[in-house]
Amino acid sequence: MTVEACLSPEAVAQAQLDAYNARDLDAFAACYAEDVEVYDFPNQPRYSGQAALREFYAKRFSVPTLKAVAKSRAVIGDRVVDHEECWLNGTDQPSVEVVVIYTVQAGLIRRVDFLR
Repeated sequence: MTVEACLSPEAVAQAQLDAYNARDLDAFAACYAEDVEVYDFPNQPRYSGQAALREFYAKRFSVPTLKAVAKSRAVIGDRVVDHEECWLNGTDQPSVEVVVIYTVQAGLIRRVDFLR
């Protein structure tokens, strides 16, 4: 069993948010299952798998002032529901608000649903 498998769903969600804000691609990707699936709510696929996740976020992390803040968080079983405010193009640009549902299994994020 890995250390990650011991983390609670909330701890995994927070770890990936911290890595996102640090723009640390390896730490960020380490929070996700190898076969992660990412959707726009309710069921529109965006991408799946670690390789696609790394490709997508490698581009996003090139913005030096990228930032996301969890304005609120609810934990329901293996799901973490965050209401996040994100500055995708830097903190000097307007923010975007999203609801993100992280489904965690065995200490890793297995599915992500974005509500925009």
